[in-house]
Amino acid sequence: MLKGRSFLEPMDFSTEELEELFVLADKIIQEPEHYTKVCEGKLLATLFYEPSTRTRFSFEAAMLRLGGQVIGFSEPNSSSVSKGESISDTIRTVACYADMAVMRHPKEGAPKVAAASTDMPVVNAGDGGHQHPTQTLTDLLTIRKEKGGFDNIVVGLCGDLKFGRTVHSLIKALSRYENVSFILISPEELRIPEYVRKEILCRNKIPFEEVENMQEALPKLDVLYMTRVQRERFFNEEDYVRLKDRYILDGSKMKLAKQDMMVLHPLPRVNEIATEVDSDPRALYFKQAKYGMYIRMALIMGLLGIA
Repeated sequence: MLKGRSFLEPMDFSTEELEELFVLADKIIQEPEHYTKVCEGKLLATLFYEPSTRTRFSFEAAMLRLGGQVIGFSEPNSSSVSKGESISDTIRTVACYADMAVMRHPKEGAPKVAAASTDMPVVNAGDGGHQHPTQTLTDLLTIRKEKGGFDNIVVGLCGDLKFGRTVHSLIKALSRYENVSFILISPEELRIPEYVRKEILCRNKIPFEEVENMQEALPKLDVLYMTRVQRERFFNEEDYVRLKDRYILDGSKMKLAKQDMMVLHPLPRVNEIATEVDSDPRALYFKQAKYGMYIRMALIMGLLGIA
């Protein structure tokens, strides 16, 4: 049972519990009209201390499509946070009005602090460069729907692997499935953090290789997960400018890939995927965004005990 629980990182749910969410999401996709009133009378609070389009909109759309309602703020200056209110006090106040909360925050661990301060379910919608578990649910549902499962796949992760919280969460989640291997494509400055390498990949004896050349890796991949180099994570503008165009996926590179390779991206993209790739049937990032709404609908139902 997921009722009343918070979701702060991908490992909070077992693979069996994740499968329950995926099955429910499948049902919602197939028969959305059956779920239009299941959350009537329920209220979702969206607490976004950092800008977002897809994550915030998909949570709001998910709750509204389930018949619930939404309150919240999309940037901290429009809330009492600007007056110096603590996360703990904010979430306790919000719990007086809402049934569950979704929080995005630039500081790692902030949603965990919020969850410890209330009995209301709290969902981590991204905390700094740390975790983004509902994006991981989106990524997993997309792979499951399009590949039929997770076993025996080679996943390429390309771009900003150091600060990319979506990458860290996805590696963690996929590490629990059979015979998954990774090819990590990045410049040396943006390689995955040491804790991901040691505590997840090495400890679990998961095959991986770190490379800098995208073209060499492409023919081996079943899934290519592109990421943007995030300006907001850099302290030095010169480093950002030097690295931001290091990897650009275009039509010529796609010719090197398998005919059934999936291209995913958590979005927003800048120019790391050329728009000419959008018409390739292997480009699934906009479909992925739609799957994100469905899995968040399933998650909301699960945490509210409606599933």
